Amino acid sequence: MFYLRLARGYRVPDLGRWLLTVLAAAVVSAFLLRSLGRAMSDPLGGEDALVRLLWCLPPLAAVAWFAAVAARAVPAQRPERITGLRAAGAGSGRIRTLIAGEVVLACTLGSVLTLLVFLVLRNDIAGPALAPDLGMGVPLPAVAPVALLALVPLTAGIAAACAVPPTEYLPGGRTRTRGGTGFGALRVALPVGLAVIGLALELIALRPGAAADGRPIHLPAGLGSTSTAALGGWAASAVGLALLTGPLLSWTGRLLALGRPTPLRLLAGRGLTAQARSLGPPLAVLTLALALVLTTIRYWIGTPDSADALPAVEACLVLGCAAAAVVTRLAEVRTDRRDVTDVLLRLGTSPRLLFGAVALRTLAVGTTLLVTGGATAALAAAGLR
Repeated sequence: MFYLRLARGYRVPDLGRWLLTVLAAAVVSAFLLRSLGRAMSDPLGGEDALVRLLWCLPPLAAVAWFAAVAARAVPAQRPERITGLRAAGAGSGRIRTLIAGEVVLACTLGSVLTLLVFLVLRNDIAGPALAPDLGMGVPLPAVAPVALLALVPLTAGIAAACAVPPTEYLPGGRTRTRGGTGFGALRVALPVGLAVIGLALELIALRPGAAADGRPIHLPAGLGSTSTAALGGWAASAVGLALLTGPLLSWTGRLLALGRPTPLRLLAGRGLTAQARSLGPPLAVLTLALALVLTTIRYWIGTPDSADALPAVEACLVLGCAAAAVVTRLAEVRTDRRDVTDVLLRLGTSPRLLFGAVALRTLAVGTTLLVTGGATAALAAAGLR
């Protein structure tokens, strides 16, 4: 009954977030049921069945991460809801449970819809092309699809519950202190070390005659093969560049406000420095996913008949979840800075100046992501052969 009353107060962003969660959960459930159908059609292919299940992990992780980002943004976007719950006596654990329960309900609905479509298609409706994916002609164990589909709401619900801020950071709490905007030495040294080590491994793998060393690793999704050093070097560099996204955004903001800045540069630089810690992770994930997709498309174009439909669909889902997480985090940042914006307007700041600061921040962020994403894509393309 609580969630029915909650849905009556949904705004367009709330409804869009809920529908996106349902859609993403439905797509991941389709991947899981397809792996089950393939396993039933080929019961002796145990290793292939494990590989197909492993292919479901990236979209499952993407949905769980989007659920975590969306759950974290609920207290900031709907403070009146959290304040009302606290006034009614709900503590931190109760609020976490309620927000996670909303995510679980959305994922459960998406999984149930996919299961219904799966069962309808198995009723001699699907054609011969879909028969292996549905496991037609083989009895369907009742526990198997339920156990697989339970992974989606369970994973998303746990991620959402863990992402909700503690009590003192919720609206109506005792305090609402904010952490510093800087990054410690260890926070910067680790990604720099990973990037340097990864680049060194990549150069070792690309030296003349390195192709004859060891056995090549055959990559999935029709991406050819690569060496162990090249794959390990790219993975270390990609993780390092992703972890460096937050510090780079902070340094870019400080660079904008360096010296004797104009009001435009000062607002843009200070705002970017303050937002770097919260915007860094979702932008890093989106940049990494986009770099992988562009590298894959480039390889498929250069190598005809190597494209695979399943990785393309999974890539679209991961990109969609990453983009939705970025939009959700941007809305959260905008809500957090609403008080600052109101103060600036009351002091006589021109709206045109605020719009220019936002445009300058966007340009600075785009330039930073172009550097990190371009380096990630270039290292990935160099390691493929």
